[in-house]
Amino acid sequence: MADVGVDETLLKSVAERVAGEAAELVHEAWTGMNAGREVRVDTKSADTDVVTAVDHESERLVRARLAELRPDDAVLGEEGGGIAGEGVTWVVDPIDGTVNFLYGLPWFAVSVAAQVGGVSVAGAVVEPVSGRRWTAARGQGAFLDGRPLSVNAPERLDLTLVGTGFAYKVERRTKQARFVAELATRVRDVRRNGAASLDLCAVAAGWLDAYVEHGLGHWDWAAGALIAAEAGALVSLPGEDAELGPDATFAVAPTIAGPLRQALLDSGVGTI
Repeated sequence: MADVGVDETLLKSVAERVAGEAAELVHEAWTGMNAGREVRVDTKSADTDVVTAVDHESERLVRARLAELRPDDAVLGEEGGGIAGEGVTWVVDPIDGTVNFLYGLPWFAVSVAAQVGGVSVAGAVVEPVSGRRWTAARGQGAFLDGRPLSVNAPERLDLTLVGTGFAYKVERRTKQARFVAELATRVRDVRRNGAASLDLCAVAAGWLDAYVEHGLGHWDWAAGALIAAEAGALVSLPGEDAELGPDATFAVAPTIAGPLRQALLDSGVGTI
């Protein structure tokens, strides 16, 4: 359990401020790219797993600002790495949804979360294009641009809208495709938007009733999962529900949690 003496309100303010500044940088780069400016692109785990120069620039900005505002804290970033510290650790995704960013799709975000003992206590997810700011602090609720968020209350499985995502490796993606094909026969529909942090925020806002995905990095869920939980979602993080799979992330409106979890299991979620 995280240290109850941490000032979550202050940490949320820092997260929102730093994520907002990085989002401005990313938005400027995205606008320039859409106008014809070249952006350097490299690959990581697979040819489809991309990282851009803008990812690196965004993370460098976040690290620099955190060094000024919170010099004693550790930072764990998707691109720059790092390890958790004994106190507050900042978990950073400089662009969540990089493929969307490259294709010109506006569904991507900067995610910054403060964790203590591996537990998220504050976080912000900021969308560079729309400017939307999703924020939460432990025990204080979740907000979109200052407006309180609350999850949906679906009463039937067949009226449940579920978000998910796919891995970069073909072997796992094949299993996920079979799972989604089966799940789609049991729920209202399935969405694949391409940015885990925003899918978790969508659950918080009631734009999705649930979200499930395997293989997320720490930075993918650190802020978004807190926002979903503070809006009333039941959240299971990687390693917390072995039946769903050892690296499954699951966020769901409480009214449909039991039936949907069983539908996931029946659809083969544990075999992915």
